[in-house]
Order: sequence, then structure tokens, then C-alpha cells
Amino acid sequence: MTKKIDGKQGLTRAGQADHAGPVGQSGQAGQTEPQGKDLAPGFGNTGAGLRAPWNAFATPALGKMVRALARLTKHGGSAFPGRVVERIDPGFLARTLGKLPYGVVLVSGTNGKTTTTRMVASMLTSLGLKVFTNPTGSNFTRGVVSSLIREIGLDGRLDADIAVLELDEAYAVHFVRQVNPRYSLLLNVMRDQLDRFGEIDNTARLLGKAAKATTGTLVLNREDRRIARLADLAQAGAEVRYFGLADDLRSFFPSDDDMHAESSGAGLEGAAASGTDDSMKKVDQEFADALPADVVLSAVGDHQASFLIDGRSSTTSVKLEGVYNLYNAAAALALVRAVMQGSGRPAEDFSDQRLMDALSTVTPAFGRGEAIDVNGVPVELLLVKNPMGFRLSLASFPPVGHQTMIAICDEYADGRDMSWLWDVDFSSLRPTGVAMVSGTRAWDMALRLDYEEVPVAKTDTDLETAVEEFVKADPGTPKRIYCTYTAMLRVRSKLSHLTQVADAGLGH
Repeated sequence: MTKKIDGKQGLTRAGQADHAGPVGQSGQAGQTEPQGKDLAPGFGNTGAGLRAPWNAFATPALGKMVRALARLTKHGGSAFPGRVVERIDPGFLARTLGKLPYGVVLVSGTNGKTTTTRMVASMLTSLGLKVFTNPTGSNFTRGVVSSLIREIGLDGRLDADIAVLELDEAYAVHFVRQVNPRYSLLLNVMRDQLDRFGEIDNTARLLGKAAKATTGTLVLNREDRRIARLADLAQAGAEVRYFGLADDLRSFFPSDDDMHAESSGAGLEGAAASGTDDSMKKVDQEFADALPADVVLSAVGDHQASFLIDGRSSTTSVKLEGVYNLYNAAAALALVRAVMQGSGRPAEDFSDQRLMDALSTVTPAFGRGEAIDVNGVPVELLLVKNPMGFRLSLASFPPVGHQTMIAICDEYADGRDMSWLWDVDFSSLRPTGVAMVSGTRAWDMALRLDYEEVPVAKTDTDLETAVEEFVKADPGTPKRIYCTYTAMLRVRSKLSHLTQVADAGLGH
């Protein structure tokens, strides 16, 4: 199913704005999808003739002024300039991205969006493309617009060949109403922010909107049946590719259904008394095996990974932390190959070895295995936001030889429903215990650890005070902090007062 792509990526109705507020803010399942009509397939595929309003010439200057004021006054947040620009020039996003010769890459899914987006952008840059991306985790339309304002010139020109954009599962629906991505990479669906998305089938339905809007190549996770089946929604003539796992690695990456079976007493091996879960797992594996994967993660090691690329084996060292990021690397490789093959460049420009070399240079995204030096001691930040992410982080980072802190907050960006903490196995922390528990939901986390018989030295809901006490205690011992999204931002901000922290462009 290969489609030759002419011109630029598709754009929706000229001047259509994304005026809706945060998706599903009411917290009611089934109301997470923005309202409005679906984009007709093929609408505006050339991106030509999009009429700009009379004041469009002033948009870049005004946007940059708002951004400068927001950073100076420390009010409004990193997405505030985007909000202003959307109000005064609703077609800015579509017009600006419509000028990119290689179009737009959309990356979405429950787990791994930020790191995978970083991988794709970094690898494409290493392979010679000029890439625009949204590196701060501002993964909704206003965040993308704010990132554009930062990068464009006063003439409104974006010096890039391609855009690689991370989009929140729900805000991807807003985005594809304005811009049809030429490439989409859809990673997985897990229970995450239940107050926003409801059940995971609803999350898959939202991602289906992105799949349907993709004009060129759709890259899907063959091991996640909900994602793999989005191939049915691909536009006529669009190409569908898959990434996957070798048989002996599947147990390292249980699906949401596997975890549900485990929490119900069936276990990851499908040992339910009825045999129903075992049968379902077998069907899922047979379904995945029937799909030819462009890239397969075949072996993992300590900062090393092996892949099968069109059946050819390649191995590389990696700077990324956590076994789960090696699977994200397989996804990134599949997407990068699709982009480079579609670019018309010679095959030697993106040979297997060049792909491995490009992957080996990728560093962790902020808060995703990022290590910050505090008085000569590494403090690792690990983002956790759902059962799967927390489980894989714990499995990837043995606690021995480290002091551990857990910071759980329940702001809107984290999801209000923290019941998922009870689906995480914390038993690996029993031997060492947890030195500090903090955040707005610190006592919920402490209670969960108590039930798991994990010793907790101290619980303090004042996150900033807790962070300072934690990093200064037991000098010389490496530290590790597991934190939800807003907790991670607050932790980084506090650490920036204690040591030098790389600017992630968050406006703090």
C-alpha cells in the first residue's frame, strides 16, 4: 500500500482555529473528543492557496513579543504565546507548516511520545535534514504554535525541511483538523489519565482520527492490537508499516490487557483458571506475527540494542536509559526509514549502519532518565504516569546503590485519578526502601507502599522542601526520583536553584 506523495502535506479548511479548551476537562468518559466534523480525506492536500488574514504579517513579531514578556514576568507558561497567536491568527499553524517540503510527522500514544519524538528528530538531523520539533513536552496545538513562534523569523519563515511533533492523544484530534500529517507514528494505548480519556478503547478511537488523517505513511505498533488495527482506517493509497518485538522479548513489554490479567490474578503468563486470558494472548501474538514488521527489536543489553531491519541484523550502543526506550527506538527507526525513503535521497544516506550511528548519539529527553549533577552526585529523574510506565521504570533501574524518592502530583496534566498506583508492583523496592515520598498525593503513595511492605523513611507533601532534603542527605550516594509530570517540572525547577540544570524551554 504505497502512495506517491506530491506537494506538501494536507491542510484543513483555511483559518479554522482550535478554540476548544483542554480535552475532556469535565472528567467524564466519552466526552474527551473535541466536537466538530471530520476532515474529508484528501481535503487540501497541496496546502496551496491558504489565505492569510490582513494582519498575518505582524503575527511573528507579536508572538515573539508575547513570548519575551511571558518569560520576563514568568507568567502565562510556555504555551501562552501560542494561545495569543491562535486568537489573532487562527490559520498560522496550518500556513506555516504547509510550507515544509517534507511535511509533518505526528508522534502520539500513551507511553514514550517525548523520547520517541526526540529520537526521530535527532536521527533525521544526523541524516542531514533540517528538523523543527516541540522538545519541551508542550504536546498540544498551543504548545506547537509557541514552539513555532520561537523558531520562525520575523518574515514568518521556518528554516526546516520537516516538522516532527509530539501530540497528546486527545489534542492530536485538534491538530489534524488543521494539518494533515504526512507521517504518523502511533506507539501504544494504556490506561492513562482515566479522568480525561476514560477506557483505553476511547484513547484508541482518538488515535484513529490521526491515522485516518495521515496522507503518506502510517507506522504502527504490531504488538498492540488496538494500535495495529488502526491500519483499517488508513487513507486509500497511504502506506502502512509496523515495528515490533522478537518473540523472546514480548514478556518484557506486557500489554495493558496483560497487566489487567495479572491484577485479576491471571498473571502475565496467562495462567487464569479458565484459560481465557491465555487464549486471548495467543490470539494477539498470532495476529502480531502475521504482520510484517519493518523494524524488530531483537535483543537488549546494558546500553545496547540489536534490531532486525528488513530482516538484517544491526547492533548499536545507546545513551538512552531503560529497556522500554529500546522498544521506542525500534519505532523511531521505522519512522525515520519511511521519511528518508520518501525523501528521494540515495539509499546509502540512510544505510543500516548510518541509522545505528544516528541512534547511538540520542540522549534522554528532560525528565526521562535525565541525570542532573548535584554536588558531584547524579540525580536521575524518571517520569511515571501510568502502571506500565512505572512498572518498566522500576524494572529498568534496580534500586540497590541508590536513594529513592517518589513524587506524585494530581494536577490536570497528571490526571486526577491516581487509582492506577495500585496496579504497579513495588516489591522491587522492599530491600532498599524509599527515602522520601512527596507531592500532593504523597500520603496515597505512602499508603500504597505500606501495603506492598516497602519501608518509607519520610513523607512530606511540601515537594520543594522534600527535594532539597533528599538530594542533600547521604552525600555521595546516587539519587533517583520517580515523579509524575507536574512533579517533575517542580523538581527540575527546585534543582535549578541548587545546581545548573539544562534549559528545557519551559519558561521557568
